Amino acid sequence: MLPSDLLINKFVGESIVPRKLELNQQFLNLANEQITCFKSLVGQTQHILEERLSVLEGDNIDYRIRRGFNHLLKSHFSRLEIISPIEPQLIRKKVFSRDNLCAPLPKNRLNHLERISQELSLELNKEVTTQDIINGIYGDLSENQILVQFEPPTAEELIHLYNLSQVQGIFYRASKIILQAHRNVPGQYKLLFRYLKLFQLMAYIEGDAETGFTITLDGPTSLFKASTQYGFALAKMIPALLHVSRWSLNANLKLKDTYNKTHTDGYYSLDHFCGLVSHYPPGKTYDSMIESSFVESWSKISTLWRLEREVDLIPIPGSVMIPDFRLVHPDGRYFLLEIVGYWRKEYLQKKFAQVKKSQVNNLILAISERLNLEKAGVNFTDLPCQIVWFKEKLSAKTIISVLGD
Repeated sequence: MLPSDLLINKFVGESIVPRKLELNQQFLNLANEQITCFKSLVGQTQHILEERLSVLEGDNIDYRIRRGFNHLLKSHFSRLEIISPIEPQLIRKKVFSRDNLCAPLPKNRLNHLERISQELSLELNKEVTTQDIINGIYGDLSENQILVQFEPPTAEELIHLYNLSQVQGIFYRASKIILQAHRNVPGQYKLLFRYLKLFQLMAYIEGDAETGFTITLDGPTSLFKASTQYGFALAKMIPALLHVSRWSLNANLKLKDTYNKTHTDGYYSLDHFCGLVSHYPPGKTYDSMIESSFVESWSKISTLWRLEREVDLIPIPGSVMIPDFRLVHPDGRYFLLEIVGYWRKEYLQKKFAQVKKSQVNNLILAISERLNLEKAGVNFTDLPCQIVWFKEKLSAKTIISVLGD
């Protein structure tokens, strides 16, 4: 994402419109120029990198775009490290403690460094040269960190990331977001809900898989105290949303007027036709090794029952539950299968609370025997579903025995 000072947008009425770069030759050339600069300076210090980027920028009027590119190249594709054979703090301690005893004259600098190198060599039981001291004494300053690795994106990828980051920045100052996730592939829903949980967003969910879901999100400016960290978490949700095929959102914004120091209201709308490209990978095929091994076990048996992945969503008040599998018989019967193999206490409590609220009578709950449900405070005696226990792996034959012919 981009810092606030590199965000470029304008107002059309009360609606905010972020800057979007076209994939034309002008911006492709600009992106390639910045990428080439980074590639040529692998092994150099951050100070040298910043100097070279400053020369490239010159007095060009597109300096904010260049700085945006550079910020993204550094944060997403670069690795900067402290390169020093000795801890810089140790070198400084040794140098400055000796200076207290006898402040060196410029003409004695080399002798002074040689004495320190000898002391450090004996203390650390390895050779420490005077050049090691010179290179390492301030090696932990950000300007002296070394660009040790750079994985260059294509110019198109960098422009897509820049456009997405401009949109993400709008949500730093959101007060409320209403997201309509229209009827989609259930696996896409699950990926979206997983990210909502991952970023600890305050969400209220209504709807079902047939008509879609309405997700109401509190923004960072709706809190008792505006939270930049929460704003970043909300912005991180946007790339996950791009993996959902049909959606739209409306956001209310609280924007600060830098001239008169007041706040004004703004609005922003976005939908699946936006043309943005996510840099998040799509969701994993399976959430765990248990699910993966179960599918492998199912593929080795002969049965009329068909195994389907994440195709049903069960709405519950203020949330949603997505069973791992659906088991369908040619005669129309079907069961939902949820595998519970995760041990964390809060997860177990929430999972079993969801099952009770769902009141679904065709749900099969497969529970690992390794879980200490009693210690987690979970009561599973009055659940509205069938329970199957398993040890290391969940066998397909065990589930078939519950389903019948």
